[in-house]
Amino acid sequence: MLFLKSAVKKTRNQNALVNKKGYFFSINIDTCEYINIGGFMWDFIQNQILGMKWLNVLTENILNFFGLDTNARLGGSINFFLYDVIKISVLLFVLIFIISYIQSYFPPEKSKRIMSRFKGMAARIIAALLGTVTPFCSCSSIPIFMGFTKGGLPLGVTFSFLISSPMVDLGSLVLLMSIFGWKIAVAYVLFGLVIAVVGGTIMEKLHLENEVADFIKNGKSNEVSEEKISQKERLNLALRSVFETLKKVFPYIIAGVAIGAFIHNWIPQNWIETVLGKNNPFGVVLATVLGAPMYADIFGCIPIAESLLAKGAMLGVVLSFMMAVTTLSLPSLVMLKKVVKGKLLFVFIAICVIGIILVGYLFNALQVLFI
Repeated sequence: MLFLKSAVKKTRNQNALVNKKGYFFSINIDTCEYINIGGFMWDFIQNQILGMKWLNVLTENILNFFGLDTNARLGGSINFFLYDVIKISVLLFVLIFIISYIQSYFPPEKSKRIMSRFKGMAARIIAALLGTVTPFCSCSSIPIFMGFTKGGLPLGVTFSFLISSPMVDLGSLVLLMSIFGWKIAVAYVLFGLVIAVVGGTIMEKLHLENEVADFIKNGKSNEVSEEKISQKERLNLALRSVFETLKKVFPYIIAGVAIGAFIHNWIPQNWIETVLGKNNPFGVVLATVLGAPMYADIFGCIPIAESLLAKGAMLGVVLSFMMAVTTLSLPSLVMLKKVVKGKLLFVFIAICVIGIILVGYLFNALQVLFI
């Protein structure tokens, strides 16, 4: 047997350590200290700032003070509900303010000019990235999509934006990170961008420009001059956007957290594992089909996804459900039907469904790397 032997001098930055067999190995003390400090700081950000674990302890203590056992079903449900509603609302307040402030630098006309500078794959990538700093639901994205199409941008570029905008945004990245961790959050956003870019590429290759509604195809984009606004006005716009957006999404947060609390505390784990666990090879397909008709934003989906994952659902199943709900909601498809013809709408739905299912199975296969 070959043993690695290394004699190491003690220096300011290194200590020689001896293992049980008497062989020397060395570590850089300063480096380890940096790693430990960095790991501690990241855990603190992940758990206490984004995850707000301190809030969970606080709500538990308050409920216990009033005689509710948080380990019982009812007490656990109330604790789950209070903790998630407060946490998501606080994070959303901050995130919407920051994202809305960033959006003030990217009005639709400016975004259109940015995208028009690029061609081919680069244009579709830029469109997908710009979708991450635009409205928080698919219904809000469609009017911007109409403006881009009227403005003469290629169909593939506009659809890359339309797919990316509701599916992935900066807010979803941070919220996903607060619950599932940075690996899952980053992977979710990256795969969402891939679906958007690939979907836009397929749209462009199929040459379906004639499938856009005539009033869009023949219409002219109204060029609106960009007004220079002060920093104070940007901050006021961002603050107003916070309350407007929260007013729209808060009912979905309440509903999503309530469903999540019910799943977490009342649905037997073996039920979830049977239907959505590793023993059901069609779990991803089922989650995608069930999620598509629903109308909610990602902020209402996250508490449901959190509970399903905790109960034994596969990661790909959970994330496929979230992608389907946010991208293919029935109200958004009804709106989209007014601006595109049947064939184009069918292709759009097919691309999204197939892409979401493939990503779901990929997440299932790689789940061991994320959890």
